Amino acid sequence: MTTLPEGYRVVAVPRDRKPEFHGVDHLAFAFEPDEKTSEIVPDQLEWDRTMAVERPDGTLAAVHASYDFDLPVPGGELACSGLTWVGVRPDERRRGLLTAMIDTHFTRSLARGEAVSALFAAEPAIYGRFGYGCAADDVRLKLPRGAALRDVVGSGDLTVRFETLGDEHADLVHRLHVAAGAGRPGWVTRSSDALRAGRVVDPPAWRDGGEPMRIVTVHDPAGEPRAYALLRRKETWVDAGPRYPVSVREAVALDAAGAHRLWSFVLDLDLTSDVSVRMLAADDPLLALLVDPRGATPAFGDNIWVRLLDLPVALGARRYSAPLDVVVDVTDTRVATNAGRWRLRTGGPDTQGYPLTATRTTDDVDLHLDVRELGAAYLGGRSLDGYARAGLVTERTPGSVRAAASAFAWPVAPVCSWVF
Repeated sequence: MTTLPEGYRVVAVPRDRKPEFHGVDHLAFAFEPDEKTSEIVPDQLEWDRTMAVERPDGTLAAVHASYDFDLPVPGGELACSGLTWVGVRPDERRRGLLTAMIDTHFTRSLARGEAVSALFAAEPAIYGRFGYGCAADDVRLKLPRGAALRDVVGSGDLTVRFETLGDEHADLVHRLHVAAGAGRPGWVTRSSDALRAGRVVDPPAWRDGGEPMRIVTVHDPAGEPRAYALLRRKETWVDAGPRYPVSVREAVALDAAGAHRLWSFVLDLDLTSDVSVRMLAADDPLLALLVDPRGATPAFGDNIWVRLLDLPVALGARRYSAPLDVVVDVTDTRVATNAGRWRLRTGGPDTQGYPLTATRTTDDVDLHLDVRELGAAYLGGRSLDGYARAGLVTERTPGSVRAAASAFAWPVAPVCSWVF
């Protein structure tokens, strides 16, 4: 554990210290919400999971919190501690406060039975040294208006509604989001009423001159919703006429027909010039439906980061794509119970894939790797073979890297569609 400066201590933060907690985060991230925004946005913190480093004078120097999530993993899910609201006052940096908070977060998460932690990294360089590995990429696209899509049977039978987003849409958004992400690793759902409500609020301060947030919903002939998109247009005129950009906050669909009808509508709104969308999975249907993928302007970003806290529980909670029997020597400088030699051995397959047990062993080592690389490969979207080629996984037994890479791989690309 990290030693804090003299007189500093890690403390729980109760709800009645909410202004202090937020104040540290506002200093760390250089923002200050206006009063009207604060009134509109629900309090999404879980106050039995909010922590801070307190100075000798009783004021707060650094803060962090976590969410109680179920993390979808290949073939299953497990309890996950979603690390969030991590901030250190600018005048308290480089004093070990963040390290102390991470150690506290790990200890508390393990005590609650949470075998993994996950986060979105404001600065990617920070979290690797604490054993987090980037476990997924997301795709960001900028598409021209009228981008053509390949035909999908059934799309023409669906209807579209276009409305202003409001509280009344919270249940629809939640239900479709959960259903659309079923079976996708990393697809964390909004686990509380406050998080669900927060997805449909739209304070004017967030609009950057654009319109109020709209919602597009796609419905089948019986009226049941099949897809939605949350989007905003921004009035923009040039000499040649209107050139409104469209920004899509989130888009999900239950099937190919729903995706086709949704994007056919969004890509051809009047007055608009282009559509930008973020946080798509690498295998999102939109990417396959584009007739001219070169017409889009793609970019990749790091998505969810994963940290294994209880190695045997975490590895045993998912399924694997191929049989595996290897001995791995794991380095973990922060969670000592993960470090050392483990035999990873699969059993007979079930309906989801091959189950695996991780047990302590003194047998000869096949692979050396850090817990960071295990976290990166955990959701099935990163190749252990690729890490070996980069010198981050060391193979002792020929063929063991390829075997492990094949087993850890998963046919559905991991992604989380929102930042927590």
